[in-house]
Amino acid sequence: MIRFLAAFVMLMGSHLQAETLKLAVTTSFNNSGLSDVLLPAIKADTGLDVQLLIVGTGQAIRLGEAGDVDAILVHSKKAEEAFVAAGFGTHRREIMYNDFVLIGPSSDPAGIAAAATAVEALQRIAGAQAVFVSRGDDSGTHKKELSLWSAAALDPQQFGPWYKAVGSGMGASLNTASSLDAYIMADRASWLNFGNKRDLGLLFGGDPVLFNQYAYLPVNPARHLHINQVGASRLEEWLTSGRAKQLINGYQINGEALFVFNAVP
Repeated sequence: MIRFLAAFVMLMGSHLQAETLKLAVTTSFNNSGLSDVLLPAIKADTGLDVQLLIVGTGQAIRLGEAGDVDAILVHSKKAEEAFVAAGFGTHRREIMYNDFVLIGPSSDPAGIAAAATAVEALQRIAGAQAVFVSRGDDSGTHKKELSLWSAAALDPQQFGPWYKAVGSGMGASLNTASSLDAYIMADRASWLNFGNKRDLGLLFGGDPVLFNQYAYLPVNPARHLHINQVGASRLEEWLTSGRAKQLINGYQINGEALFVFNAVP
């Protein structure tokens, strides 16, 4: 009996250790390197083995709608609110933020470093027809970029060959911009963690319109009965905890913080 109980306890412990949770996250979140810090701590503290599906925000939302993941961590508020309103997510919980920045060649042929606003910076790029790389992948970054072109009264569909929509994640798009010596909009965290900068530099930032909020949305188990609702709740509790705040705020590259924790307990 004792040997049986010991074997049972070992089996249960193995089962708990193997508990998985599928989380769709943006490529920008993954490219920042923060996941390498958070995932081991999450597993140690909660027993959850979080499996990341790394895609753009649009694809992450579609994975949530299909019930292919238990939760999503994305950065496009309008799309997130629509996801919850349609009943695919139970709620939206803000976790952390950083900002978008405009990257470009050090020679800055469009002169965006002298722009007063992000909209003006894009207008200068369009006016100069300087090479610009767009993610073009329905990601949160792409959605933000399109909203800024709209605010500038410009339509990318009318642009010439200087505008290059590559349909790629943040890291791959930055590599393309680096090879073409082109302008690109990126989240600050991905840029700071990007190793192939070559002649590119951060030329414009700080406009409040470039604020970049990340939010956690559990998938609605009423839509998909197989969803790991308990695990998703456990992960949310951890992501809004003091432990998460310490790790998120403490994550730096060359002394510069990449994210700011702003979850409300």
